[in-house]
Amino acid sequence: MNEPKTAAAPAEGAGEPAEKSPRYVVLIGDGMADYPEAVLGGKTALEAARTPTLDTLARLGEMGLVTTIPEGMPPGSDVANMSLLGYDPERHYTGRGPLEAAAMGVALNPEDVAFRCNLVTLGFREGRVVMQDYSAGHITDDEARELVTGLAPLVSGRSFELRPGVSYRHLLVWRGGPEGLDTVPPHDVTGQDVTEAWYAYEEEPLLYELLTKAVTYFHRHEVNERRRREGKPPANALWPWGQGRRPRIAPLRDLYGVEGAVVAAVDLIKGLGAWAGLQGISVPGATGWIDTNVRGKAQAALEAAREKDLVVVHLEAPDEAGHMGDAKAKVRAIERFDKELVLPVLEGLKDLGAPFRLLVVTDHFTPVRLRTHAPGPVPFVLYDSLNPAEHQGAAFTEAEAAKTGIRLEAGHHLLPRLLGRPPADADPSPKKR
Repeated sequence: MNEPKTAAAPAEGAGEPAEKSPRYVVLIGDGMADYPEAVLGGKTALEAARTPTLDTLARLGEMGLVTTIPEGMPPGSDVANMSLLGYDPERHYTGRGPLEAAAMGVALNPEDVAFRCNLVTLGFREGRVVMQDYSAGHITDDEARELVTGLAPLVSGRSFELRPGVSYRHLLVWRGGPEGLDTVPPHDVTGQDVTEAWYAYEEEPLLYELLTKAVTYFHRHEVNERRRREGKPPANALWPWGQGRRPRIAPLRDLYGVEGAVVAAVDLIKGLGAWAGLQGISVPGATGWIDTNVRGKAQAALEAAREKDLVVVHLEAPDEAGHMGDAKAKVRAIERFDKELVLPVLEGLKDLGAPFRLLVVTDHFTPVRLRTHAPGPVPFVLYDSLNPAEHQGAAFTEAEAAKTGIRLEAGHHLLPRLLGRPPADADPSPKKR
């Protein structure tokens, strides 16, 4: 695809204003990529979903596959979305926790370690531990805040700081703590025996003491008593994971000369945006779950695009449906992504009166059958308002994207491709691997 065009300014005295500078918008459908499912007639969720706007973009834009997870790295949203924001995870990734700390405005010293900390439902039976629910039944923000803010004074001090986040997603900072502990993402082990993973925390006695205090405090808490009465899983434990120290990331304005904003509900994406120098925009009703306010995100994106060069919008819902193992819910989430986000953003950009480039992409696979993330190249489509193409019969699916023969092996090169600029990297040091 050609670099974005901008019309030349009129001659001095012509009385006509110069054309507005181009706008760049990225729409990320978290975990949309999948495998064929029998319940969907042998189709993937993208193939089964009704996505007329995405299919239109596939016909008029450049479609292909992009590898967002470097070989050997964990196939999580942290690594994948770092790639999509233009940063090489092999150089910059340190862990999920520091990214979420940035979203909460928690400053990290070089020696500090930040953990993503889930509220989970564990089953304790005869000395064995089972991960019954990685999200404590997608506990509400209010319930989670009551539990975490009540626990925080009991465990915080010179070593630890516990901060509430959104729903089941929270933050634990260990001042001067070690980073080598072997932790497991709870969504990777739903329904499994996690006895060894739980007792691995005993390697760090201070941390294990904190976790046992949490179990005791949560056991008879009013929030959990009420949830049990209502037939909901209790949030009976904390599960720290994804730890790391603060990363070295240069803002996108320094790398590419763009000012931008990020619209997201989950702290991971907000934190990535903060490290990248993007303005964080919160939307009322954006929950990070399948009930999120999708239309509100579209409206916020268009408002931001009036002032910003680059706007990134993230939708968590397809990923959550994948973790639930619900293929039909994933199809519905993708259809909402198409109808309530992609369509209004596309139409709204046309009304701004500026040339624009629109990138729609998924960050990674979240196969329904696995209920967790998986590696593999994922589909993207890049539409240029000044250079529309015409590809007959194309649709935004994994298979159709593969047919184009376009494949980016370095995921962090996709953003510069959108911007029409050569890839840049703030850190020329060797890769970590």
